[in-house]
Amino acid sequence: MRRLFLLIALPSLAIPALGQTKHPFTFEDMTKLKRVGEPEVSPDGKWVILSVVDVDLNANRKTPHVWIVPTAGGQEREIISDQDAARPRWAPDGKRFAFVSSKEGGPQVWVADFDGTVGTVTGLHRLTSIVSGAGGEVWSPDGKNILFVSSVYPECADEACNAKKLEEAAKSKVKAMIFTRLLYRHVNAYNDGTRNHIFVIPADPCVGTTGPGCPAVLALDLSPGDYDVASSFGQDEYAFSPDGQEICYTSNHDKNEATSTNNDLWVVPITGGPAKNITAANLASDSTPLYSLDGKYIAYRAQQRTGYESDRFRLMLHDRKTGEKRNLTEGFDRWVGTFTWAPNSSSIFFVSENEGESLIYEMFLEEVKLLDSNRGYHKDSKILELQRGFSDNLAITADGQTLLYSGMSDEHPYEIYKITALSSACFYLAPGCDERSQREFPLPKEKAQPLTHFNDTVLSRVSLSRLESFWFTGAHGDKVQGFLVKPPNFDAHRKYPVKFFLKGGPQIAWGDLWSYGSNLQLFAADGYVVITINFHGSTGYGQKFIDAVNGDWGGAPFEDQMKGLDYAEKTYSFIDKNRECAIGGSYGGYMANWVLGHTDRFKCIVSHHSPFNLESFWGSTDELWFPTWDFKGTPYDNRDVYQKWSPHLYAENFKTPTLVSHGQLDYRVDVSQALQLFTTLQMRGVPSKLLYFPDEAQYPSKPQNSQLWYKTVNEWVDQWTNIR
Repeated sequence: MRRLFLLIALPSLAIPALGQTKHPFTFEDMTKLKRVGEPEVSPDGKWVILSVVDVDLNANRKTPHVWIVPTAGGQEREIISDQDAARPRWAPDGKRFAFVSSKEGGPQVWVADFDGTVGTVTGLHRLTSIVSGAGGEVWSPDGKNILFVSSVYPECADEACNAKKLEEAAKSKVKAMIFTRLLYRHVNAYNDGTRNHIFVIPADPCVGTTGPGCPAVLALDLSPGDYDVASSFGQDEYAFSPDGQEICYTSNHDKNEATSTNNDLWVVPITGGPAKNITAANLASDSTPLYSLDGKYIAYRAQQRTGYESDRFRLMLHDRKTGEKRNLTEGFDRWVGTFTWAPNSSSIFFVSENEGESLIYEMFLEEVKLLDSNRGYHKDSKILELQRGFSDNLAITADGQTLLYSGMSDEHPYEIYKITALSSACFYLAPGCDERSQREFPLPKEKAQPLTHFNDTVLSRVSLSRLESFWFTGAHGDKVQGFLVKPPNFDAHRKYPVKFFLKGGPQIAWGDLWSYGSNLQLFAADGYVVITINFHGSTGYGQKFIDAVNGDWGGAPFEDQMKGLDYAEKTYSFIDKNRECAIGGSYGGYMANWVLGHTDRFKCIVSHHSPFNLESFWGSTDELWFPTWDFKGTPYDNRDVYQKWSPHLYAENFKTPTLVSHGQLDYRVDVSQALQLFTTLQMRGVPSKLLYFPDEAQYPSKPQNSQLWYKTVNEWVDQWTNIR
């Protein structure tokens, strides 16, 4: 339920044409925006390829294509347009790249031949033909093999067995399923008996053959057994060793996966055989392995508390020769996000959330002798702050000179940015460096240059407002951060109604970010001030602040949000405190339900895919470790906590008109929670409406469903604030 949003941002660079009249942002404008993927820099450093998703509202679909842009700067060009193409990955020689496409049935790995002189694709061919589909491809560093992930039946030893089982399932008129363990459904799908396994296949099946045509080459399953290779919304959970002879991957082998966060790292040779667990001593999560380029280490992220998915993510180092583990960020009280190695293996670049931003840091394996100890480090002189703003998806050129990353802001979705001449600046005492040439820390924002401009034209035509930050004293006497977005054509002398956005999580943070699921600009566009609070439990303020939400769901977070809104009403004279509506999804939906039973200050409420009855929520959610930790046990061994914070037990106080929204395929918060809430509201005589999506999970993913969600939400708020 947590970490639903990627928090990536930079100031907007969209510039309107002179004399051009801007209009308020609309959903149709949002569908015209290209959704930019992570940068992949070519081995020679000349090109960046990326996947860019186009949204077709009329056709009700999203389609990815591969684009390219020179690293030095220039016009972006679409280089694969006649078929869907996602997740491009360079071959080590730079003469090819792999991608995933569903052009000929289900998803398969394809390979494109590439002319690096002019930056064009000269040929395409499909590499895999596995019946269960293929994705998540990675090249081996020697270019001989490609790794991919596929969902297969663990009891099957070959492709023929998988093909037979899939055919039987498709033809059977009986769709019933039998389960014998938990995590029988996850996120948005029931477990059909398959497992995600890692396979390896030769990158060129024709090498070493004679005669016409190429032989059929079977992919080798490197992770057989009744276990999943972990999947991730961010950094890959598997990697090749620099010599291409070994793979390290993340997998949880605990018996009850629904209650376990004990992901471990496993290594296996590409020839197959038993995998070795290299993090067995840690019973909490170990994930996202990445080999150093010199082959000495595996860097990864780890937590320390068993069963707690929101423990601090530390950057760890595994010595491949000795097996020794080093915690590189023990003195750094923030979560380590995505990361990448410097080419010389002496440092690691990583991102980390901090007070509404996601900053880039450089972590050195050895102590750094700073010239100015008051600048550029965070409690540890090996961790240096490189770039402010919001950042993610790091990539670095082979010469170590240029760092590329994704960036976005509240006014601008993802684009690719770059920081150049990294190694030419001195930032610690090294040969040839003196105080006059010391690098500035943090680097000024202008050091980061936009490389792509996919969405500048669309955004230059719409009126957007800069996100504003404010601080106030919240629960426990702690400083708490809030954010505010003003409506288009803002007039400080007017009074504006408020959409009070209750963020999800709880262990995520809002900030200067772009979201398609809950876009604050779109909420503000029709004449509202939008306010949101990073209450206790939010990331980016230290682990103690995160832990404060445990066992206190309706306590400190509710106090923070009411005090934050009080502060905004007193501070900003343009707020009309008599016309405020609260909107929340996931944990934010829980908070909307809690608000419903604990205050009448809002004119209306929107509760989207929200926990309502915490006892039945525990029994119907997929990842049981989440409520079991946050409520300090189960409903049968610690029932008092569940009942104390369960919104359904305060139904006698329900008065505020409430829109309930939910998707049938949401298995994190089961749809039954929405049905219970709506039934209660109707029986209590509270004005209410239910928006139900039979084909969606949490936030609607299909364009027309998303359009309906925004339309319904905005009309509901308009109705009760009398804005129209």
